[in-house]
This record gives sequence, C-alpha cells and structure tokens, in this order.
Amino acid sequence: MEVLRGSVRTYAWGSRTHLAELLGEEVPSPHPQAELWLGAHRDEPSRLNGTDAGDRTLADVLAADPTGSLGPARRQRWSDRLPYLLKVLAADEPLSLQAHPSAEQAAAGYAREEAAGVPRTAAERNYPDPLPKPELLCALTEFHALAGFRDAAQTVRLLRALDVRALDHHTELLAAQPDADGLRALFTTWITLPQRAVDELVPALLDGCVALVRAHGEFTTEARTLLDLGERYPGDAGVLAALLLNRVVLAPGQCLYQPAGSPHAYLAGAGVELMANSDNVLRCGLTPKHVDVPELLRVLDFAPGTPTLLPGEGHGPVRRYTPSEYFSLARAAFSGGGEGEAELGLEGPRIVVTVEGTVRLRSRRGQTHDVPRGSAAWLPACDGPVTVAPVDGPALAFAAADGL
Repeated sequence: MEVLRGSVRTYAWGSRTHLAELLGEEVPSPHPQAELWLGAHRDEPSRLNGTDAGDRTLADVLAADPTGSLGPARRQRWSDRLPYLLKVLAADEPLSLQAHPSAEQAAAGYAREEAAGVPRTAAERNYPDPLPKPELLCALTEFHALAGFRDAAQTVRLLRALDVRALDHHTELLAAQPDADGLRALFTTWITLPQRAVDELVPALLDGCVALVRAHGEFTTEARTLLDLGERYPGDAGVLAALLLNRVVLAPGQCLYQPAGSPHAYLAGAGVELMANSDNVLRCGLTPKHVDVPELLRVLDFAPGTPTLLPGEGHGPVRRYTPSEYFSLARAAFSGGGEGEAELGLEGPRIVVTVEGTVRLRSRRGQTHDVPRGSAAWLPACDGPVTVAPVDGPALAFAAADGL
C-alpha cells in the first residue's frame, strides 16, 4: 500500500469550492476545479510517494512490475494496463452532451481512423484508442444529469405541454411512432437542421419553456433545464436533443451507470466517477467541439427507458457496484457508531480515495495504511485481500478495481 497523489483538472464547468475543500486547499480556488484524476491515464498518471521509493508515476510502477501490480491473469487480460480511471468530479455548470462506443465499435473505429491516418490528437478524431468507455457516477451531493432517451410517449406529452407551434409537426411525427425508431428520426432531424433553422427553433422552444415554468405544471424541472442550456449554449442543436432525454436527480449515495450508446450530460453536483480507461467520446451537442453526426448516429442507442440506477451488492458498511468487466466500485460508509473492520471485497489492482473522515486499510499480511480525507492509496494485486475500518468517527471512502 502506498500514498497515491492524483492530479486536478481545471475545466470551465468545474467548481471553485468542492475539490479545494476536499484537498484542504484555499477556498475559493483560483480556477474552476473539475476533476481529480486517480489512475494511470497516459495524459496524466497519478504519482506514488513511498517512503523508500521516491516519487514515481503509477504508469512507471505498472511498467516495472506488471505481475505484482496487476496479478498474472489480469496482466494478460489488460495487456499490462490499468483498465479503469477513478475521478472525483465537481460540476457547477453542465458538461457536453455525449455518448461512448461499445467495445466492438471502439475497436472498429480506431482501426478505421488509424488506417486513414487521422492524427490521434486531431479535433475530428473520434477514436484515439480501441477501448470502450462505460462509466459509473456515485453522487456525493445532490447530482443532476440527463441520461438516456425518455419514454417516447412521455416526451410527446412534454412537447404538447410546451405548446410551441414550430414544434407541432415534430410532435405529431413522434406521436405517430412513439418508439426507438421515432426517437431516432426526430433526433436525426434536429441534429442535422441547418443553423438558420436552429436559430429560429431554439428561441421558440425557450419561450415555451418560460410559459411552462410560469404555469407551475408538469415538466417544470425539464423546462428550467432547457432554459439554462439555451442560455449557456445559444444556437446549439444539443438544446433540442436534450428535450428527448431523461432528467435525473441523484441523492447522495445513488449510483448512475452509463452503458455504451447512452446519451448523457452531467448538469451539476459532485460525485465519484469510475470509467474504463479510454478517451473515446462521441459528442451530441452543448459544446463548441467537433460533432461527427454520422458516427454519432451509429453509436447511439435510441431504445427509450429509465436510467440505470445500480442497487449495489453486499451488506454492512460496504456496497459494491460491478456493471462492467472494466471496473468495480466499492462504497464504504461508516456512521461512527462503533463499526469494526469490513471486507473491501475487491481483488487485483485497487485505488482507494477518502472523501470524509479517515479510513484504515489492513492487508492479511498485517500491513496497515491510514487514508485521511482528500487522500488516496494504491493497493497492488500482491497486497491480497484488504479490510477497511473508520478511524475516530464517521468516514466515507471509495475503492476502485476491475470487474473480473
């Protein structure tokens, strides 16, 4: 077990308070802090600061001892890579609307772009690596998001409640085919509209949202969200696309899973995010970045339904969430009521981060390591099974591993 030091990413949508408070830094921070990265991502691997080993990156450690770090079977399965990336995310403003490819789509897209000679750092590159990017978010605060296509019949009700004449034709098209095919047709129509048409339709939509909010009726939350997005992203067809998505509010502790093809946008809040270690993103809108519409339409899953909230497994203070072979998340929550040690229940290479109080990790070999708030630890596969316990009061920590 070793201390692991992550890196903070500063994006415009981040928070000036949440990560600064977590890390014990000055509040407010000089710049919006969006994500704390913990892992071996090629762009910014975390660093280890062992008492006798100096300052190394986690990527260096994996390269020097892949068998001890990952374990023999996992080394083979993951080709000497750490398959996940753990983040603490803090959003004060909405992120872009996006989706991620499946494993098959990612491999094919990467091979296609490599063959075409598209530079991996090019703005129009969709697949900088051949891996999928499913992701999970566990809320630390009340967390707001758009996730997956809403039931089409319910969207028809929303469109009719908005009562926007310019949308009448689109509303009736979806009403005539309230299923995945109807959603695909309407989404495609909106995302491919000429800019002049978008510039006319979005303001009309926002006028309808104002009227709906004033009426205090059903879909008020959705209307407020569209007003916010329309103000932040004027002239963006993603505002129209957001009309079709589920509006989600997570309570602290709830976990939202984003499988391949699911359109989503995080709107506001703080959470622990765990994802496959990939950079493959297909953007749908709410961004000035490249939107590849044909490729996006190949990747998106238009099947309507409710977002995937994971119930978790386990009993006692530790709950585990394993929706993908690429990652598993354990949430260890201690009330300070005298709980003892609990099995972490994760194997292989693990990363632990504490967001409240202090936890003590103990391996079966008797090694212990305390992880206070805002700190993280690296547990290689060779450490074997580990228990977790609170130190002097309530504590909340998260551990990441693969899902094998």
